[in-house]
Amino acid sequence: MEMATIKDIAKEAGVSPATVSRVLNEDIRLSVAEDTRKKIFEAADRLNYKTVRQRNKRSKDRTKIGVIHWYSQKEELGDPYYVSLSKGIEKECSIRKIETKSIYKNQGMYPLSQLKSLDGIICIGKFAQEEIDEFRSYSKNIVFADYYPDDDRCDCVIVDFKKSMETIMNYLFSLGHRRIGYIGGKEYVGKDKSLIKDKRESGYKRYMEGYGIYNENDVYTGKYTTEEGYKLMKKAIEDSEKKLKNMPTAFFVGSDSMAMGAMQALYENKISIPSDISIVGFNDIEASRYLIPPLTTVKVYTEFMGKTSVDLLLERIVEKREIPKKVTIPTKLVIRDSCKDINS
Repeated sequence: MEMATIKDIAKEAGVSPATVSRVLNEDIRLSVAEDTRKKIFEAADRLNYKTVRQRNKRSKDRTKIGVIHWYSQKEELGDPYYVSLSKGIEKECSIRKIETKSIYKNQGMYPLSQLKSLDGIICIGKFAQEEIDEFRSYSKNIVFADYYPDDDRCDCVIVDFKKSMETIMNYLFSLGHRRIGYIGGKEYVGKDKSLIKDKRESGYKRYMEGYGIYNENDVYTGKYTTEEGYKLMKKAIEDSEKKLKNMPTAFFVGSDSMAMGAMQALYENKISIPSDISIVGFNDIEASRYLIPPLTTVKVYTEFMGKTSVDLLLERIVEKREIPKKVTIPTKLVIRDSCKDINS
């Protein structure tokens, strides 16, 4: 049986031989569509093609990276945002034939011995400086996904929260809303449980203060869970009843998971969405479009963030890049039916 050639794969995938060669040899400088790259690898697999490097390379020489998770396995499975981010990393590593080792906390500690003999590390979530220093003692090739550490030695991939919040608030203002409440989460890192500044909350506060209408009594924070979103909205309803004042006409909720809980609390109290209160979420998880009403929210490209994290790490490993990069991923406001124009 004749060995397949680059031209055979190019014909099978419908691309040029040059593109096939660069994709199969993992040229990270090549910009190519995800679907195209997938077609090339699938065609190569069908034709049982191996590059010279692949034929000569032993399994033990494959790139190996550690993926350190901020959340426990149980917590992560309950958060669609981090599930999608992890999926993006796993998918990209699978395409590039990179071995991965998932590392979770065990009794509040990371099993750092598992970081030995790795080519690099991707850290998903938020981390304290002492944890970052520990990770760096094992590898200088580190990328943070969804976190901008106070450390100018590391790469990071983050969401453009500042622009996202401006877009959300501008949208609610365009609908006539001025009394806008905030429901969000607080997150802590390290042994001393240091509070992380939430850019969604600070963006909301900065915007409202800019118009001189910020009211701390309209701010409710807890954990980023569906249950907490429910409890916090119930608290907002109770506060409204006790103080004999009206509820805000709109709420921005820091995650779609929290928004689901908040919407349930409103439903139980016979408060209509959006007739009585408008709701905007954040993340655009799969369930958001199927809520009643479908949730207006901000789409975060989590899988792309995962892929970008792998790209950055390979630049460190393969090209020996030492200058750190900060990549900010834009978002998109997805308008559905949970908000009402109250201008008229």
